[in-house]
Amino acid sequence: MGKRRHRILARTVALAAVATTVAAGCSVSTEGSAVSPLYDPYRVGGLPAVDGPSGARPDAPRPVGKVYGTDKGDIDTLALLAVNDIEEFWSQHYREPFAGKFRRVNRLISYDAEDRDSPLVCGSSPYGQPNAFFCPRDRSIAWDRGVLLPIGVKYFGPMSVVGLVAHEYGHALQYMAELVDRDTAPVVREQQADCFAGVYIRHVAEGNSRRFQIDTADGLSHVLASLIAIRDPVMGPDDDQMFEFGHGTAVDRVTAFQTGFVQGLDACAAIDLRDVEERRGELPMSLGEGRDGALETGEAPINERTLTVLFEGLNQIYEPTQAPQLVFASAPEDHRCSDAEATAPASYCPATNTVTVDVDALRTLGEAGDERTNAVLLQGDNTALSIVVSRYLLAVQKERGVALRSAATALRTACLTGVAQRHLSEPIELPSGEKLWLTAGDVDEAAAGLLTNGRAATDVDGGTVPAGFTRIVAFRSGLVGHADGETCYQRFG
Repeated sequence: MGKRRHRILARTVALAAVATTVAAGCSVSTEGSAVSPLYDPYRVGGLPAVDGPSGARPDAPRPVGKVYGTDKGDIDTLALLAVNDIEEFWSQHYREPFAGKFRRVNRLISYDAEDRDSPLVCGSSPYGQPNAFFCPRDRSIAWDRGVLLPIGVKYFGPMSVVGLVAHEYGHALQYMAELVDRDTAPVVREQQADCFAGVYIRHVAEGNSRRFQIDTADGLSHVLASLIAIRDPVMGPDDDQMFEFGHGTAVDRVTAFQTGFVQGLDACAAIDLRDVEERRGELPMSLGEGRDGALETGEAPINERTLTVLFEGLNQIYEPTQAPQLVFASAPEDHRCSDAEATAPASYCPATNTVTVDVDALRTLGEAGDERTNAVLLQGDNTALSIVVSRYLLAVQKERGVALRSAATALRTACLTGVAQRHLSEPIELPSGEKLWLTAGDVDEAAAGLLTNGRAATDVDGGTVPAGFTRIVAFRSGLVGHADGETCYQRFG
């Protein structure tokens, strides 16, 4: 289908299930032990996880400044207000390790990507280019008011536009602070810019912006979702240059943003190619060739066979004393359990040690939408299969003797799912002769699911935590933590 040429996540397996999995671990936090603000179920990078208004403040000052090419509409008004606020923030917080002094950008430009008569921007026509960018040659920032920004507002809210402008201003900071040069890998530039955007959005979340406000639950999740929507497409075997010349995967971009939000300016300036590569570890970054020599499609069919193979692989990885049994549901009542709530499309029942799955409902969650318009958030087979894996993990946790009902359980499950991504980065030979493995894009699918439905980060009754930001932090802590899953049990005991 040529998915790798679009923004649709691709991913495959040879004849098997590709999914996430979970790792076992060993050591439970003692009761009453302190919880790091970063891993607190009810906080977001140390801030309370709360719902509330997101967008321009009702009493925000009017935007000031000139925008070339503007139609004076709501989109340009929002973008200019964002520039005003971002410039005010950085004029007050520009410091070491930045070099020199803060300087505002020279020029702001608005264009319509659907207008053939749009004037040249940074030396070329922006027609057909729904984009936003910083132009070093004249120190300008341009944005598409006709396509890209309206889509952002419609699907991800006004703060997604503010975050996008903050990213582009991050590029301006790189040049004025002499953090980049001609030899700097583009992916490093992009990751730093995402990180700088995170620093600024933290300022807004703390309530310190005169112009904008954002809640740390739903509002911040929408900003993260917008980053996922504009990630790089999944690469094929001939796209190796994109490892350094792209913007980054969904997890790359979210990680960089969260680094700025949580750790601040110094951590952003420290991002280099080695840092990006270490974060990616051994996870597959591009699609390869299948057994028949054809390019992997990136999607496994969600059916009983795939799920059966998935469970076979999980049993081999975890070797539980009493492996949970996979049951296929034909009616809602099949999910009923004497000691847990139903969590269709996949439920774990401790009393019977079974994972019940509604295959049709699960398939709907795993259908990849057409993301070429950036209007559909990433979704694929691993968005669905990771939910099933999370129910299997509850059985692993039950055998270990840890609590299955708590906010900590929800985050522990997300964390263990992250560990599993690493276990499946190499093909697993199964007794049946099938192979189970992770392919390019799987991690992104799982991360997107943690934002959109959160079901892979729930306890046995389906309870989760308020912030998608925190669910992804937990998932990523497993992805980069100890391979035995110890990190998950220590942080979310």
